[in-house]
Amino acid sequence: MSNEITVKLNCSIKEFCDLLENKKFAVVQKFTLNDTFFIPKDLDLNNMSHREILSKAVILRDIKEFMPEQNIIKLTFKSKQIDERGNILSQSKVDCEILDVEKGRTFIEAIGYKKLMNIKENDTVYEKDDLQIEIKDIENGDNLIEVETVDDNNELNSIDKIKQKIRELNIPIDTNDYFIKKAEIELAKIL
Repeated sequence: MSNEITVKLNCSIKEFCDLLENKKFAVVQKFTLNDTFFIPKDLDLNNMSHREILSKAVILRDIKEFMPEQNIIKLTFKSKQIDERGNILSQSKVDCEILDVEKGRTFIEAIGYKKLMNIKENDTVYEKDDLQIEIKDIENGDNLIEVETVDDNNELNSIDKIKQKIRELNIPIDTNDYFIKKAEIELAKIL
């Protein structure tokens, strides 16, 4: 099971890309992510926290990759174990690839779900050695980076090791919260 950190950038995306390129990171992937969150129609949003609401969400995910060029559409359900301080202890997801966004939307609505919100982002993944840094340019939102743990046989197999590696890079990020939850931020804007 993998885990990840997500932090806010303290600079522009261009400045951050220039900084990574100066540190010999190379772009390995570019894509847009269009996530539409659906929740059960009968969910009482007034008596639930943002985290509880999102724990019931199914995401219709439309990914347009530019490196390599392809389109992926899938339904995603995420499960996160979060401690009382908001740290993500572990997380998992289940994906089901589908062929058509509109048919996926029709299916989700047919089984009793309604649209909650939509998050669009442009992502660029940089890599050097075993470290991949994913830049997330969220439409009308924050600029974030995400770094995932890798398999147990790798030196970056824990959150603490990733945090240490990021600190060693001396990059302009907000280290007050290593577990930014973009969906919770965006949900707070609409509720």
